[in-house]
Amino acid sequence: MIHIIDLFAGCGGLSLGFQSAKHGEKGFKVLGAYDAWKPAVHNYSLNFDHPAFECDLSDIDFSAEHILKNAPEVNMIIGGPPCQDFSHAGKRNEGSRASLTKDFATIVQRVKPKWFVMENVDRSQKSEAFKEAREIFKKSGYGLNERVLDASLCGAPQKRKRFFCIGLLGAEDGFLDDLIDIAIAQKPMTVREYMKEELDIDHYYRHPRNYNRRGVFSVDEPAPTIRGVNRPIPDGYPGHKNDTGCVRTENIRALSTKERARLQTFPKNFKWVGAKTVLEQLIGNAVPVKLGEFVAMRILEHEARNMKKKEASPKRYSPLKYKSEDQTKTLEYA
Repeated sequence: MIHIIDLFAGCGGLSLGFQSAKHGEKGFKVLGAYDAWKPAVHNYSLNFDHPAFECDLSDIDFSAEHILKNAPEVNMIIGGPPCQDFSHAGKRNEGSRASLTKDFATIVQRVKPKWFVMENVDRSQKSEAFKEAREIFKKSGYGLNERVLDASLCGAPQKRKRFFCIGLLGAEDGFLDDLIDIAIAQKPMTVREYMKEELDIDHYYRHPRNYNRRGVFSVDEPAPTIRGVNRPIPDGYPGHKNDTGCVRTENIRALSTKERARLQTFPKNFKWVGAKTVLEQLIGNAVPVKLGEFVAMRILEHEARNMKKKEASPKRYSPLKYKSEDQTKTLEYA
């Protein structure tokens, strides 16, 4: 069993994904989660048995000490430092929140678990913050697997690209690439394939950032990235040439909060409490559960592969020496 601490845990998408992954008798146990936003900690606590702590993770000394004191058996740290400063929807400059990427790396360095998994938006891979974090990881002895994964090819019905940096002490860089390549789906998952009869519509509205982009999507394609805002169709929506349906003549509406959570592959029984705007932000910021599970499964497969290699390798015995009256002889095992 791999014991996990989840940093910047949000409402728990990554925790739930790892907790759901199983390979034979092997799996993951989440020991605790940390986040600075009270609504995130509250919603997380409603859905998991282990503790969730409201904590400013930029206080590295306190955070590392708290983890080591409360979860000394931890052998994996996972988490997604806040990504707004890297986001395609943001201002595309690195501000104060980008430094939390380096803080995540420093906490990993202090705790020194066998594994870590850091998740962020795809463009964070080229950021100065990640460059600093990567240097910390390498100096700490971690082999790194760095991949941008499309959630729609990893079990979630959503065109959402996320960057994962997966670290393993003492490993070679790229140690998971072959397992990831084998598991990636050949075609994206559609909304209809995942939700089946849950939706009573064939098209739905997702408010575009500007009207140069389409706003109407079909359930027979993967959903666009679920963002932290969810707006109804405005009276003045002009339509777009690439819309899959017409808002004026067809039964088209914006998705509900719970439907958007389902597209993030949270289970139907996941509990949500709070104002609508807060819940929309929690859902939009989350890691799709199935994407987290996809990464977790590759880690378990790697562990199983290494175990088989150890079992298959020939046993080596040290020479057994004994002394007789006149000489020293060495017995060699065949």
